[in-house]
Amino acid sequence: MYVLELAGEDDAFAAREAASGCSDVARVAPGVASATGIDRIEPLAFTRRASVQIGQTDADIESALTLLGETTIDRRGTVAVRARDVRGTAGVDTQRAERELGSVLTGRGFDVDLDAPDHELRALFSGNNCVLGWLVARSVRGFGERMPSKRPFFQPGSMGPLLARALANIAGARPGACVLDPMCGTGGLLIEAGLSGADVIGLDAQPKMTRGTQENLTQYLGSAGEVLTGTATRLPFPDDAIDAVVFDAPYGRQSKIVGDADSGLERLVRSTLEEANRVADRAVLVADRSWENAATAAGWTVESAFIRRVHASLTRHILVLH
Repeated sequence: MYVLELAGEDDAFAAREAASGCSDVARVAPGVASATGIDRIEPLAFTRRASVQIGQTDADIESALTLLGETTIDRRGTVAVRARDVRGTAGVDTQRAERELGSVLTGRGFDVDLDAPDHELRALFSGNNCVLGWLVARSVRGFGERMPSKRPFFQPGSMGPLLARALANIAGARPGACVLDPMCGTGGLLIEAGLSGADVIGLDAQPKMTRGTQENLTQYLGSAGEVLTGTATRLPFPDDAIDAVVFDAPYGRQSKIVGDADSGLERLVRSTLEEANRVADRAVLVADRSWENAATAAGWTVESAFIRRVHASLTRHILVLH
């Protein structure tokens, strides 16, 4: 059994992304989840660390000490203890926890090395729970280096890399998979899908966007990635040619649709979903409203839906489709 340290405030969404790289993910406490197996931790956006679980007990230092004291430890080398009061939900003195848990380990013959230990004991105090585990994997961060304003091609309103990575992972981005964004904009979703190991294809109706996306992909993915100019409602791919589709649909106030904007936008989204269903069997849709009816009308089944508030005037709706 493994314990996962989730990032952000939306545990349901973080757990759903974690399921793209782990088996049987279940939330245990605020900011903490369990998994029966781990495959890919490094590319995850909303999972920071994974540890082999020692056990679970009450969220107080004495209970943690008892649990560790009763545990058989078959490791050798140096150790460090890192304790967290996750989101401040347990009210535990983490420095005391680290000191006293460390004393248990030194009492068993371990040497402490806080800089480069051979083993790191994680003590996660969250709500009414404390979970102990040995760290085995971390996610690779660096999302701040790819903020939209730092890319060679930038447009206001572009999605940040943290969410883009999570959406790409949920869609199925991984080595050997082909991921399509049929409304690629500046290419943020494609960048993160590519960095997760997928082969990426972008499509946009505006040549300015396809040129800019290619520039961004070249910056972050080298020569990888293909970008085409075309319409999302008539994809230039045969049936079942793509593994997953992920896209950020136009928002009502920003969409450049002539005539009745709402009905035009609905036709655009539904037609894009129909084409996506033709070429792939998985999709993730992001929008400023729920398009569940359009998705089911296009032949998709809604696996899960999430709502993420960005600011006072923007809430993102996310649909996971198959």
